[in-house]
Amino acid sequence: MWRKTNVVANLLQTCIDKKSILPGKVLHAYILRSNLLADTFLCNRLIELYSICNDPTSAHHMFDQTPQKNIYSWNAILSSYCKAGNLTFARKVFEQMPERNVASWNNLISLMLKNGYQEKALDVYKLMVLEGFWPTHVTFASVLSACGSVLNLELGKRCHGLVIKIGLDKNIFVCNGLLSVYAKCGVVKEAIKVFGDIDDPNEVTFTTMMGGLGKINGVFEALEMFRMMCRKGVQIDSVSLSAVLSACAKVGEYGEFGCYEENYRFLCNVVLGEQVHGLVVKLGFECDLYLSNSLLDMYAKNGNMKSAETIFSNLGKVSVVSWNIMIAGYGQKGQKEKAVECLQRMRCCGFEPDEVTYINMLAACSKRGDVETARQMFDSLSCPSVISWNAIISGYSQNENHKEAIEFFREMQFQNVKPDRTTVAVILGSCAGMEFLEGGKQVHAASQKAALHMDNYVASGLISMYSKCGKIKMAECIFSYVPELDIVCWNSMIAGLTLNSLDKEAFMLFKQMQQGGMLPTEFSYTAILSCCAKLCSSFQGRQVHSQIVKDGYMNYVVVGTALVDMYCKCGDIDGARKYFDRMPVRNTVTWNEMIHGYAQNGRGDEAVRLYKNMIASGYTEDGN
Repeated sequence: MWRKTNVVANLLQTCIDKKSILPGKVLHAYILRSNLLADTFLCNRLIELYSICNDPTSAHHMFDQTPQKNIYSWNAILSSYCKAGNLTFARKVFEQMPERNVASWNNLISLMLKNGYQEKALDVYKLMVLEGFWPTHVTFASVLSACGSVLNLELGKRCHGLVIKIGLDKNIFVCNGLLSVYAKCGVVKEAIKVFGDIDDPNEVTFTTMMGGLGKINGVFEALEMFRMMCRKGVQIDSVSLSAVLSACAKVGEYGEFGCYEENYRFLCNVVLGEQVHGLVVKLGFECDLYLSNSLLDMYAKNGNMKSAETIFSNLGKVSVVSWNIMIAGYGQKGQKEKAVECLQRMRCCGFEPDEVTYINMLAACSKRGDVETARQMFDSLSCPSVISWNAIISGYSQNENHKEAIEFFREMQFQNVKPDRTTVAVILGSCAGMEFLEGGKQVHAASQKAALHMDNYVASGLISMYSKCGKIKMAECIFSYVPELDIVCWNSMIAGLTLNSLDKEAFMLFKQMQQGGMLPTEFSYTAILSCCAKLCSSFQGRQVHSQIVKDGYMNYVVVGTALVDMYCKCGDIDGARKYFDRMPVRNTVTWNEMIHGYAQNGRGDEAVRLYKNMIASGYTEDGN
């Protein structure tokens, strides 16, 4: 009898491997005729067969007929419901299981992820660990994916510790999961450490790293990662090429540059993007729609709409995403008319605009100052999401229509749309612009209600708002309560102190920031140079100047302008002019600061001569 059972089991396994349901049903009939149904092992194989062949009804029927169910029987029926995507029945089976093993937990976690319940999947994982089960590489692959999706860095780090403790830190699936968490959460240094410990990285490893580096605008580093991928002979696919193009596109998102080196870097990114484009054609991926959209996005975000138009016109298949990229590209360049024309063509070609389309149109209109058309676009949305509300509020705020921005925020609350960190930060900017303290307090209360007030982005907005409304003590209070201060919060607080003529305090805070290991940015230096100017302290100004040179911020036009202003206000007009002449990049503000410096220091003739030079160089007094 055992030989017959063994033969049938082997045949069933072949049916499972080949997903052959008809031969499997023949074997099922033979099992019934041969009175072999009492064998739990064969019953489990039949449940598995029906499960893998997407027949959960037959799987459940077989499970009910199994006389002596064991843990493998329960896991088989659980797996059947998981494969069918039936979360309700899967949870019911899971709760009824007399005993569970790691496979049971893995099945439920995986199903929750497939159904988009990342947070619930993480809750199940925590319960699993609490009940004493050791996670496997399958568990970690799922859980780390969920951590990356919801940006739960804290749990990701705890998982990393457990991974090392269990000894799975060399498993490629686990390592790729860790890379994904760190990359998506912007902790690229940790991702690089994990990457360095991987013995045999695969295409997922490299693609994840390129995505993470692109996120922090590390275009050259992402390209170097791509070159390493090629040198190691790892297969290049459309996903890895798309990751490189995404990195090249990132720099274009930041708009105009105020630095000679940044402009050079921008040009290099475009050239690198064009080189990747050549590789796409060489490898025969030009018909891949996903990759074609990545090429479109790269050219559009870098302002090369001519190349984007060429690719778009040659697309074999156009999607809504393709149209949206083109509209966003025109909007970024301030070409509202072309964006509108593109929207009309999109409709004529039978494509229905989605919310992203309208958000891109809102941005295009707002950039040109056409808030009325933006308002009409917004009003045409039947049920605008928080992203759409953010777009219209940002449009009004950017065009200094702060009153309208605040009215829209109130309407948003009336419509029961929950604000996010972007909404709160933008509307705080409008309250600051109007010096509308009462409105700022209301937004502060709304941020506390939404549990957003400790978010660094929001906290920075609150600090700026209270500072501009003259409530510096409140700004300092918020600053002191932020759990993990980032450079934006430090800069906002330093600028707030300067704005309220607390220049010595601002200087002390600047030093405190550096002592804490936080590196200054161009905005930090601009704020602290303003302090030196108001204190007429050329000694401190020169110290800051030396540090600017050391940190490599000399070529940032905003820093250069602040240096010119500082030297002028400290009475060192010759020092200001000497630096002015060495600046690789100037703007209208730089020229005006130098001219005003001459005028304020009683050197009117030189002010007039420099003004004439400014006009001859193509600059005008108002910057147009």
